[in-house]
Amino acid sequence: MVLDLMLIGLAIAVFPLSVTAFVLVLSARGGIWKGLVFILAWLACFVAVLAAVLLSTGGEPPPPKSPPSTAASAAKLAIGVGMVGYGWHRHRSRHRNRERTGHRHTSSGGLMARVDRLSLWTAAGLGPLLQPWGLVAAGAATVVSADLSHASSYLALFGYCLLATSSLLAMEVYTTFAPDSARLRLGKLRTWIETHQEQALVSVALVAGLFLVSRSIAQLTS
Repeated sequence: MVLDLMLIGLAIAVFPLSVTAFVLVLSARGGIWKGLVFILAWLACFVAVLAAVLLSTGGEPPPPKSPPSTAASAAKLAIGVGMVGYGWHRHRSRHRNRERTGHRHTSSGGLMARVDRLSLWTAAGLGPLLQPWGLVAAGAATVVSADLSHASSYLALFGYCLLATSSLLAMEVYTTFAPDSARLRLGKLRTWIETHQEQALVSVALVAGLFLVSRSIAQLTS
């Protein structure tokens, strides 16, 4: 369970769409406070999903080969296959779109004006909305095997939540204590992500998807 959660948490932390959105929130007027409520809402939703799973299992992992255990592994397999398919589709469509539309340059001025007008409540709503729900669902299916009678399970769950939120927390802390430097570096990060977003999405989807497929098949056949 620990290895699965750590890889899923890492994939969530570097998911390009979430990181790009958070950089935009931090770059807005009052971005530190908007970023803070974004993270709090993100964490609240994240923890709520895990809590719902643990409440349904009672904190005890189902026996191997039991219907709940098989269903959790099958869910991870389906999510993994879906992510591999998504990554392959994005890889194929990226080249077709480039040939059809050419290179587009979008103006960031209008977008930033809209971001500046975001309220704290809207920023909070974006947190759960922009989570990579496929990966979150894979994490939830993995947490089914958590045994809360052992302290190591609590540590694994805490580490999973922390790792999945680590990129947002790092940017929030950096912006709080070094705003001028953060503005420059996060701007460069945003530009790099927007330039390489398709490649990053494909890579994250394929790596995470193949890992989930291989692990779930091993669990179903062992």
